[in-house]
Amino acid sequence: MGIKDTAAEWQVNATTTPFVGNKTSVRTDEVVMPDGTVVTRDYQVHPGSVAVLALDGEGRVLVLNQYRHPVRQRLWEIPAGLLDVPGENPLHAAQRELYEEAHVKAEDWRVLTDVYTTPGGCDEAVRIFLAREISDVEGERFEVEHEELDMELSRVPLQELVRGVLAGELHNNCLVVGVLSLAAALAGEGVDALRPADAEWPARPFEA
Repeated sequence: MGIKDTAAEWQVNATTTPFVGNKTSVRTDEVVMPDGTVVTRDYQVHPGSVAVLALDGEGRVLVLNQYRHPVRQRLWEIPAGLLDVPGENPLHAAQRELYEEAHVKAEDWRVLTDVYTTPGGCDEAVRIFLAREISDVEGERFEVEHEELDMELSRVPLQELVRGVLAGELHNNCLVVGVLSLAAALAGEGVDALRPADAEWPARPFEA
């Protein structure tokens, strides 16, 4: 028998939004528990994100190194970005992020995996794509700012990233999930068995 997550929604008696930021907010819900008691749950409301594991013809993954202030570290990551427009097609957003952060395009796109980053305290949903048959984009590079100004790009063999994840040397969640998911796919039915790039995503419904 297989297992899968299922939709559910417990009764909420009241909701407030004590903080509203530029891209996210904090919500406080009064949630009715199975025994009838009511408890308060605080969580971050997030628009959702996309990430791209771009694999070149030599089996290397395109990664970037970027400063992340909340954890006070420079992390190796895969290209990623917010779903800024409600209902935005996640594939289009992923293609945009790959261009803006890496100046690269890809001809073959698959859904690698879908995850909730921290479901105990945030509703962020991330769709991680696998992009293959990559090539540089012609013309001027996208103009970056802030943390992206000193971003470093590299191409690293997949197995070296797997080693780094298991050794506790790489910590970015999209990179960790993406790398291990691709390794599992390659060891199993192969990437051709992955879902198509326009697969349904109940966590963040979108238009074709």
